[in-house]
Amino acid sequence: MVTQSSPSPSLSCIETVPHRSSHVSPFEASSSYHNHGDPSESKPLQDVHISERLMEDFAELARENTEKDLETCGALGAFLERGIFYVTTLIIPKQESTSNSCQALNEEEVFAIQNEHALYPVGWIHTHPSQGCFMSSVDLHTHYSYQAMVPEAFAIVVAPTDSSRRHGIFRLTDPGGMDILRGCEETGFHPHKEPEDGTPLYENCSNVYKNSNLRFEIFDLR
Repeated sequence: MVTQSSPSPSLSCIETVPHRSSHVSPFEASSSYHNHGDPSESKPLQDVHISERLMEDFAELARENTEKDLETCGALGAFLERGIFYVTTLIIPKQESTSNSCQALNEEEVFAIQNEHALYPVGWIHTHPSQGCFMSSVDLHTHYSYQAMVPEAFAIVVAPTDSSRRHGIFRLTDPGGMDILRGCEETGFHPHKEPEDGTPLYENCSNVYKNSNLRFEIFDLR
């Protein structure tokens, strides 16, 4: 098991997280995607803070696979304090990958770490080594299981070869996208119909913020 952390050498140093506005800012959303912000359609989401450095470190750990045109995936764990989720843990499980898929193995190892640190499974991160920055139908089904457990759950797509957008932070629209995925029994890559309420299947997360002060730990189980 290999662990890394930044900027503190120990996760146990995380007791309180600074709330200075100069260190917390929203991630920019691409104009090609639209957030669905009608409060009458969904419950208010609690904010999520994540270190941009965590995403950079994941991309570096995935670089060898990316150069081989293989996807890499990881799970994100967070603790909840005063109504805000703080992402403090990235777990990269043993996995089998192709150029457009990634299957986690021995997931009980991921659950064990989350349970040991009392973490919420707030999302996941994966690469599109040679594709654009978007959510495939398989990605949407994977993400549905996260968002069904934790409404704030999000998916990070890292697309190093997409010149217009190197990463995106997405969630299923609720109720639109969630209803479509809940009722879909197909597997593999397949088309989905659009939600009847006119919203897209998924959207940019407007409740996720980058926090440069946030310490984190990485467990690479491969």
